[in-house]
This record gives sequence, C-alpha cells and structure tokens, in this order.
Amino acid sequence: MEPARKRRISPVWEHFDLIPPNKVRCLLCSKELGYINNTSSMLRHYRALHQNKEETGASPSHATRKQELDESLVSMIVKDTQPFSIVDDVGFRAFVSKLDPNCVLPTRQALKAMVEAKYESAKEKDMAKVEKVAAVSLTSDMWTSINIDAYLAVTCHFVGEKTTLSSVLLGVQAFPQSHTAVNIARVKASLMEEWGIANKVTCMVTDGAPNMVACVRELKLRHHICIAHTLNLIVKKALDQQLVLSGIRAKARKLVGFFKSSTTAKEKLTQVQHHLGMANMKLMQEVETRWNSTYLMLQRLVEQREPVGAALAGLQHDIPFLTAEEFNIVGGCLSLLSPFYDATVELSAEENVSASKVVPLVKMLEHTLQEEIKPAPAAVLEMGDQLIRQLREKLYTLQSMSIMTLATLLDPRFKVIGFFSQTKATEAIKRLTSECATIIRSKQSTEEIPQASTSHDVTGDSKLWHRLDTSVMEAWKTQNVTADATVEVQCYLSEPNISRLENPLEYWERQKLLYPNLYRLALAYLCLKPKTVEKLLFLNKNE
Repeated sequence: MEPARKRRISPVWEHFDLIPPNKVRCLLCSKELGYINNTSSMLRHYRALHQNKEETGASPSHATRKQELDESLVSMIVKDTQPFSIVDDVGFRAFVSKLDPNCVLPTRQALKAMVEAKYESAKEKDMAKVEKVAAVSLTSDMWTSINIDAYLAVTCHFVGEKTTLSSVLLGVQAFPQSHTAVNIARVKASLMEEWGIANKVTCMVTDGAPNMVACVRELKLRHHICIAHTLNLIVKKALDQQLVLSGIRAKARKLVGFFKSSTTAKEKLTQVQHHLGMANMKLMQEVETRWNSTYLMLQRLVEQREPVGAALAGLQHDIPFLTAEEFNIVGGCLSLLSPFYDATVELSAEENVSASKVVPLVKMLEHTLQEEIKPAPAAVLEMGDQLIRQLREKLYTLQSMSIMTLATLLDPRFKVIGFFSQTKATEAIKRLTSECATIIRSKQSTEEIPQASTSHDVTGDSKLWHRLDTSVMEAWKTQNVTADATVEVQCYLSEPNISRLENPLEYWERQKLLYPNLYRLALAYLCLKPKTVEKLLFLNKNE
C-alpha cells in the first residue's frame, strides 16, 4: 500500500518501481537506488539523468540548453579535476548567475551522478576498442598522495584503428592494503580480467621497485623496467659518486636558496638582469629525487652567471659564489648530461612508439659520451667514465631482450642500424624470422596441406609408409613456412629506412598488405606505452 500512496503524492514514482524492502529501480535506466521513505535520491537521479529527455513541460530548446550546460559543467569537473562541492561555492554560483540568470546548477549529488554516468559510457566505449585489438602492453605505477593515501594505476597501450597508437587508463585504485607483490598482482589481474586482456599482454612496464618486479613475475608476464626511470638512476648515481661535483651542487643549492628566500636578493637580480638587457629568469632549485632538476639548476646558473655574480656583489651576505674553475667543471658536466636530458624528454614525449627507440637511443648515448669526453677537468672525465660504465651495466642487456630487439627491427626508422653490433642484429633477424614463421604456420594450420602419395606397396598394407609420408609432409611444410618467412623479412629489411621524424605506424598502415605477417608483429611489439577518484581520473585521461 505504501508505494501506491507515494505515487499519488510524488510524480517521480512514475519513473521508479519499489524493490522490497529498501530499494527502488529506475524504469528509464534500470539503476537501483536506496529508499528510506523519501524520494529525494529518486528526484536527484531523475533530474540529473532523465529530466531533459522526458520532461514535456519544457520547450525543446530549453531542454537542449540545460543539457549542454550540464555536460559542460561535467567536462569542467573532469578536465580541471574540480571537486563536486564547487556547485555550492557562493562565488561560483554568482559567476554562473551573471552568465545566465536562468541557469539552475545541479546539486552536488546530481553532479556526481552525471560524472558516474559519463564514466560508464566512456568505459563502455574504451572496452569496445580494447576488445578489437590483438595485443597490448601495460604500464603501471604506485604513488602516495599528500594525504598519505596510496594509489595504483594501470594504463593499457595498443595499436588501434588505422594503425594509430592509443592508450586507455584501465584504473586508478586506492590501495590501502600492504604493498606486497601478491596484493599488487591480485589487483592487476582483476583489471586485466575485467577488460578482457589477460591473454593479450605483450609486456608490462614498471619502475625497478622489488615489489613491482616480483608482481610481474607473479603474473607470469614479460617485464621491462621503465627506461626513463633507469636513466634517472644511472645519472643520479654518477652525480652522487663524483665528490667534487657534489660539493659544487651543495654550493649551488645554497646560492639558489638565498635568491629564492630573500626578497631583496630577488629584486636585485631582476634589476641587474634588466640593466644587462636580459630576460627576467628565476633560478631553479634542485630536487633530490630527480637528476634532471640538477641539470636544470646548473644550466640556469651558467646562463645567469653574470647577473647573479653582479647581484651578489651588491648585496650583504655570506653566500659563496662559484669560482671560474667550478663553472668550468659545471660546463663540462652539462655537456655530458645534455644527451641524457634530451633522451629522457624524448622518451617521455614520444607520441608514436617508444620501445623500438630504446636500443638505438642507448647506442647514440654511448657514442655521444665518447665524443664529449675530451681534454677536460679531472672531475668531468671521471663522471664521463662513470656514465659509460653505468650505461653498459644497466642497459646493454636490452640488445639481447627479444621484446626490445624485435621492436627495433620492426621500426622502419631503425631496423638493423639501430643495433650496437652486426652480431646482435643478426640474432634479432633470426628471432624475427622465427616469429614470422610462427604466424604463417598458425594461418596455415586450417588450410589444406598437399597429401603425399597414397599408393600402396606390394604388400597392400596402407599403413606401411604412414610414418615416412607424415615426416615428408611435415618437412615440406616447415621448409616452405621458413622460406616464406625469410623472404618477407629480407624484403622488408632491404627497403630503405624511413626518416627518423616519420611515424612508423603510418608506414605499417601503408605496407600491411605487402608484409601481412610482419604487420601483425608490428602491432604487437610497437605498442610498448577510491571509486570516485578512479572515475574522474579515467575520464580525465581517456576523454
């Protein structure tokens, strides 16, 4: 009887059914809501998601305008990661009223419902994209928020329609449990299962943390440590082990800190820069965990050497300035670090593919370091040697990893010239030919194979030659598959390389009919890139 009475009082019951004992179901979208003797949540749900479509009292133009404004508000919340409470802020409401006095902002709860609906819609579309692809790679990271809450993020990378590289954030989940490899693996496995990619993962990329490495081992996936992260470790170790440079960095930090903390010093530097006709450039402070901040701090000091020295001369202080010899050491070290900085920026900004670039990039780093090591202060020479040793120790093994070498070969910008040696290139070509043959063999498994002669011997026993005939057929099949794979690989490698600035995926889109089996491999190897918080970040990254 209660539902009937409620329907007579509130028209919203026209759009809901009661589900005993304490839920209701929306007749328009089937969403279930809690119900405790009032219709507030039902009204919010209806107004947020269905009123513009079902309301007959409003004109079509008014309903469309309201929907456009609501969608725009949701987009703002997503793109700018604004809190839902913004719709309650007095200043924001006054601003909206000035823009449109007739605009009625949704409640905080209604806004949250709209974001959730947008999330479900976007997730459904992205799942449909991922479902169509044959191979993906995953990147994963963990971090702690300023509120000391831990989060785990997993992103999926794949070559999608028209052979373009795409990325989808699978999830950003609060991670309150212990950060063990087993716990992390359980969450990642759940995400892979949810998105239907458990059997499609070519590789998972993480940092070098032991729990992350063990997690990938637990999942039984190919693993690769983030190259940018490895470069950071290489340079940081080289910087920390160079005692002379460590002393210079300490002086530089103190100097930069003085100009950042003293208003008088800051104003004096600005005046001197203006007097010298230079742009107003602030000094940059080093951050302990990021070597590139060290590079930028020292680079800015070298650039601003003259105005900083002049400003210090006009101030009362006890801050020592770098000597001419120290600036000479800094200049030499910056020459060594510059290619590492460029490599980190390039890998982070790569929009096409990045895995195929790693081996040739390491090769170019070593060549550049050897060219830069020339008559220089002892500290610079020591640092150059240390960088080369670290590079060989940490990254030389990459040229023996099949996933990296195949990616390099399949990148028409690099092919064999991306390798350190002809021996490593030859090994990679053998692996690529074998992989290509495997694809051809799998395609032929359902095709008709020529049968051997069925003539009987004089005994009339048809089984007498069965084993030999089968062996002949298998040998015939293997020889032809290997020959076909070899021809396809050699034809591809004999073509001239495309420009380093061209998009390798566009090349494969053009050549997929000419090299159909290598095209399938290229798609696989060149793709190597709390609940409400998760939904906002998902939309922010995937929209």
